[in-house]
Amino acid sequence: MKQTIVTLDMEGVLTPEIWIAVAEKTGIPELRRTTRDEPDYDKLMRYRLDILDRHGITLSQIQEVISSLGALPGARAFLDEIRSFTQLVILSDTFEQFAAPLMRHLGMPTLLCHRLVVEDDRIVDYKLRLPEQKREAVAAFKKLNYRVIAAGDSFNDTTMLIEADAGFLFHAPDNVKQLFPQFEALEDYDTLLQRIRGALSAD
Repeated sequence: MKQTIVTLDMEGVLTPEIWIAVAEKTGIPELRRTTRDEPDYDKLMRYRLDILDRHGITLSQIQEVISSLGALPGARAFLDEIRSFTQLVILSDTFEQFAAPLMRHLGMPTLLCHRLVVEDDRIVDYKLRLPEQKREAVAAFKKLNYRVIAAGDSFNDTTMLIEADAGFLFHAPDNVKQLFPQFEALEDYDTLLQRIRGALSAD
């Protein structure tokens, strides 16, 4: 039997959506747009950076919002249970400068994500760790002879789910569910945990 690894998205699966929280705090509704709405990640980030620049929103202001967030209810216990029987990696299109406080709420799991370019506390650009990094990470784990089980909620997770040996949608919006009916859509951690256990033992 192969060694196994679980890869999970972060925002919307384990933590609140950062940009939605920022939109609510700043009163800028345009920032509510996420990867659940826009499948082109570069287009989405350019849109966000333009809004931040126009409104003078700084990295420190965003980090202050993030520091008030916690993990979703049940997320830490869910991760702890997975880590009791297999390896776990968080694959996220968030940024190092955003994720640190949220990782502490989750027990500091391994996180692979991107990095912001910051000048004088202004976010001026972003650097992808790797294009299609979620899919590429899963493909790399498979090359290392791991059986990979993945779960996510958004358009940017679907290539990871397709590449994995088994993939599940979790807390996904209807538009994502409708476009990717091949993935079972789950709504609670207990059921997802059951599916992960079943998929890991299917080999």
